[in-house]
Amino acid sequence: MYKRQAQANAELSGMKIAYVEIDTLLAKYNFCIDLNEAMVKKSENVRMTLNQKATSLNKEKQDFQKKVENNAFLSQDRAQQEYNRLVKLEQDLQELSNKLQNGLMEENNKNSLQFRDSINAFLKEYNKTHGYSLIFSNTGFDNLLYADSTFNITKEIVDGLNARYSPVKK
Repeated sequence: MYKRQAQANAELSGMKIAYVEIDTLLAKYNFCIDLNEAMVKKSENVRMTLNQKATSLNKEKQDFQKKVENNAFLSQDRAQQEYNRLVKLEQDLQELSNKLQNGLMEENNKNSLQFRDSINAFLKEYNKTHGYSLIFSNTGFDNLLYADSTFNITKEIVDGLNARYSPVKK
């Protein structure tokens, strides 16, 4: 009874409103799931690459330290050259880390834009036949503290988005 009254009140005011639960959309929209999985794999690859290089560098630094302690270098100049080489490798590793991390951030930003664009494009098309005045997003308690579930169109939106989505073949 109350749900009908809420919907009737909204319709009497001349506004047709709805909301979409963003957390559910993120969890069930296949495009978002695929983007997240791809980013997790890329992040893991970056982490593994950096860890391998850091491990290798640390081993070289330990070897250098042992050689210094054992006076294994023929001259002070040769020891200094090796030290400079290791410093350069460390700087290169830091630059690579920054480059890879920045690349991940850029790709994540690009993915976020694609995600938003896909939703906005779908909602424009969807709303041509549904005629909502407002469609709110709801993330936890960020935007809506309470909304009658009759205004929740999340499932329709997720189903519609997934129906339109064609995963890229790998």
